[in-house]
Amino acid sequence: MSQHSEPSARAGGVGWVLVITGVAGFMAALDNLVVTTALPSIREDLGGGLHDLEWTVSAYTLTFAVLLMFGAALGDRFGRRRLFMVGLSVFTLASAAAALAPGIDSLIAARAVQGVGAAVMMPLTLTLLTAAVPAEKRGMAYGIWGAVNGLAVASGPLIGGALTEHVSWQWIFWLNVPLGIALLPLARLRLSESYGSGARLDVTGTLLASTGLFGIVYGLVRGPVDGWTGKTVLLGLFAGSALLAAFVLHSSRARNAMLPMRLFRSRAFSGINAASMLMYLGMFGSIFLLSQYLQGVLGYSPTEAGLRMLPWTGMSVLIAPLAGILSDRIGGRPVVAAGLFVQAAGLAYLSAVATADASYGSQLPGLVLSGIGMALFFAPASALVMASVTAKEQGVASGANNALREVGGALGIAIMSSIFSAQGGYESAQAFVDGLRPAIAVGAGVLALAGLAALAVPARRGAVLAMAEASGPGERAKVLETTASR
Repeated sequence: MSQHSEPSARAGGVGWVLVITGVAGFMAALDNLVVTTALPSIREDLGGGLHDLEWTVSAYTLTFAVLLMFGAALGDRFGRRRLFMVGLSVFTLASAAAALAPGIDSLIAARAVQGVGAAVMMPLTLTLLTAAVPAEKRGMAYGIWGAVNGLAVASGPLIGGALTEHVSWQWIFWLNVPLGIALLPLARLRLSESYGSGARLDVTGTLLASTGLFGIVYGLVRGPVDGWTGKTVLLGLFAGSALLAAFVLHSSRARNAMLPMRLFRSRAFSGINAASMLMYLGMFGSIFLLSQYLQGVLGYSPTEAGLRMLPWTGMSVLIAPLAGILSDRIGGRPVVAAGLFVQAAGLAYLSAVATADASYGSQLPGLVLSGIGMALFFAPASALVMASVTAKEQGVASGANNALREVGGALGIAIMSSIFSAQGGYESAQAFVDGLRPAIAVGAGVLALAGLAALAVPARRGAVLAMAEASGPGERAKVLETTASR
């Protein structure tokens, strides 16, 4: 099946496509962070320990991450509009199940199913938009789509806090239900069907990656509870590592691999993806703990906590345009690296000033630094990913980068919560701070490593040559000829 659709009048115009894909993308991106400010209320209402709260977040990010590229491939093979509607339906129904969850285990299960729906729905929003928008208008359309998704990330903690405080935590999930119900008929009527290449699905690779990552995250989450020498913990860590090794071996040999290992021969691709994964590891783990610190230790309400996180999560609205201008002038590598080092400095500062009675003013510089650093990272990082591969591989590269970011988020919550549990706990405000400070300090170190990984990305001309080398014989000569003539 190799048919493709062109922009269609029946689809109702670019405006409808932007609305449908933008709202769907907003819903999926929002659920990454919307739950963070609701965690104390969920714990109070449903019970459970730190490991249960970790899974409340990680069950979504993990299934989202490992099925993201598989979901895009399903859409290419069986119809993007059709699979988009399937993913949207699953996401909407799982959101209702999460809102109705009678206990923490059923909430975690619903969150995992939400991640499955988002993994099918989210990547298809961009391919549907591309199929519907004329080439000369795609830059503007992509900009709007990206801004909507950025707004979801920025407003997640605030929306979660406001709904939790003024209605109930269940409404962070109920919010998706009317939106999903409204989008389904619009998608059926206003989106045109389109297909990709119809390549074979990499079921083996998907299963290996999914079970391997689950085993590692399970071991990290259960380690502080069951002990690091417990049989189930060791089984999860070792079996998960073995399965991921098998995934790498499979992906280096399979013709239609979900994540082709040949892409990592490019130093540019390897460097920016390592930086992206480490950035999400440090960022997600820190936000997971800091949102609880603001409420459980410093006594802010959920809404107040969400507002106080805005200097971090919302800074991208102000800084992202500057980051784009800077990357156009001096290249993306120095901007991305600077952003990661600035964010590392912000986390190191927050770790140093965290006390059981710290004022918000004392924390504000660290939140602002972290926000500036995160804002400097996003747009230039995406451009570096696209520039690190050939044009025909950009779809796979984008999916791989998004998947690795989500994996980093799930691992970050598990690793930093393990550090928190080893050094502190929920017993008292001081116990929480005793666990928080070393965990956030590790997050700062991880972001510094991410900055070093970004510096490993070749400069502009070097990145082009590296991409040409990875593409095959003869490409280097063509690139040398082209760049020499400029």
